[in-house]
Amino acid sequence: MDQTEYSTLLEALQSLPDPRKARGRRYSWTFLLALICSAMVSGQSTGHAIAHWIGVHAASLRAKLQPKRSSMPSESTIRRVLQAIDIEDLEQQVSRFTQGLASSANAASGPVADEGRLQGQAIDGKELRGVRAHGQPLCLVSLVAHQSGIVLAQTAVDQKSNEITAVPELLAGRDLQGVVITVDALLAQQSLAQQIIDQHGHYLMVIKSNQGRLRDAIELLFDLPPWTKSSQDQEYWAHQTFDKGHGRLEWRTLEASNALGGYIPWPGMKQVMRRTCKRQIVKTGEIQQEVTYAVTDLSHAQASPALLECLWRGHWTAENRVHYVRDVSMNEDACQLHCGHLPQVLAALRNAIISLLRAEGWPNIADAIRYFAASVSRSLRLIGALST
Repeated sequence: MDQTEYSTLLEALQSLPDPRKARGRRYSWTFLLALICSAMVSGQSTGHAIAHWIGVHAASLRAKLQPKRSSMPSESTIRRVLQAIDIEDLEQQVSRFTQGLASSANAASGPVADEGRLQGQAIDGKELRGVRAHGQPLCLVSLVAHQSGIVLAQTAVDQKSNEITAVPELLAGRDLQGVVITVDALLAQQSLAQQIIDQHGHYLMVIKSNQGRLRDAIELLFDLPPWTKSSQDQEYWAHQTFDKGHGRLEWRTLEASNALGGYIPWPGMKQVMRRTCKRQIVKTGEIQQEVTYAVTDLSHAQASPALLECLWRGHWTAENRVHYVRDVSMNEDACQLHCGHLPQVLAALRNAIISLLRAEGWPNIADAIRYFAASVSRSLRLIGALST
C-alpha cells in the first residue's frame, strides 16, 4: 500500500482528479474543495447548508482565499462537485491522510499504557438511515483506531451482500503487524481470522449464536472447567473491573483460558473468553446481567486478561466516538441526499474531519464544531487552506 502522507486535509484532497471539462470551469478545484470542507467543519451537513454558509461568509472567504472570481459557487455547483468526486479515489486519499494522523498520534503518545505495543483497531458497520428514506439502503464499514478514535479506512457494503464480504476488501493490503483487529459476532468468521493472521495481525472476535458450536464449547468450558487447583494457573485467568457513572454501577469479570487450544478448528486460536457484565441501575435498584464470549489468537503471554478487557471495551470506540458523532453532532442520518455516491462522499469527508479534530486534541466534537463555526479563519486554517 502506498504510504504517501499529507500534512493537511486540503493537501490530501487536492490529489483528487478534477473530473470537470475544461470548458465552463469557473472556480478552481482546490477552491471548491476548501469551501466544502470549511463549511462541514463549521457544522454544515447538506449541499444546501454548505452553499448557504458560503453565501453568508462570502466576504470573509473572498478576503482570505482571494479567488479569481468575485462571485461564490451556487448550491447546484456544490452538489455537482460532490457528485463528481470519484469515491474510490476519495476513500484512498482520506485513508492515507488519517493513517498519517494516527501514526503521528502514536508517535507523540508512545506505546499505549494499557495495551503495551499492541494497537487495537475496531471494524464496525453503520447504515445511513437518511438514504434509506429513498429506498436505497447504504451501509458503510469502517476501521477505527481504539486509542485515538481516528478512522483509518472505510468501504461500502454491496446492496446485495453484507459486511462479511466487505471487510476482507477493507483490510486487503494493510500491514497489521502489532495490530489487534476487534469485531462483533457477525464478522466472527474463520476466513477473516485467517486473513488477519496472514497479514501479520491478531484478532479478538465476539462469538454468539451464529457460531453456535463454538459458543456452546466455550460456555461448557467455563461452566464445567477441566482445570484443577494445581493446573489453574496454567489454564485459567481472570480480571475484574468496577465503574460508576451514568446512573449505574457496573461490575465486569473477564475470564480467559487456553484449555480449548488445539481442540477447536479455528485459525490460530489460543485463548477463549467469557465476559460477565453486571449492572445495577442506581435509581431503581434494577439488576441487569449480560454474558458474552470471544476468541483470540493472542496467547496469555501476549495478552493478559486485563489487556483483553481493554481491547474488548476498546471495540466500542467505532460506535461511540465515530458513528454516534456522525449521527448526532454532524446530522448524518438526518441528511437524505441519495444521488450516486454523494452520501458516501459526505461520509468520507465527515470521517476525515472527525479524525482531524481528534488528532488536534478535541475530546468533544460538538464543542469543536461550535468553536470553528465561530470563525472562518479558524475553519480554513484547520483544513490547511490558510497558513498558520
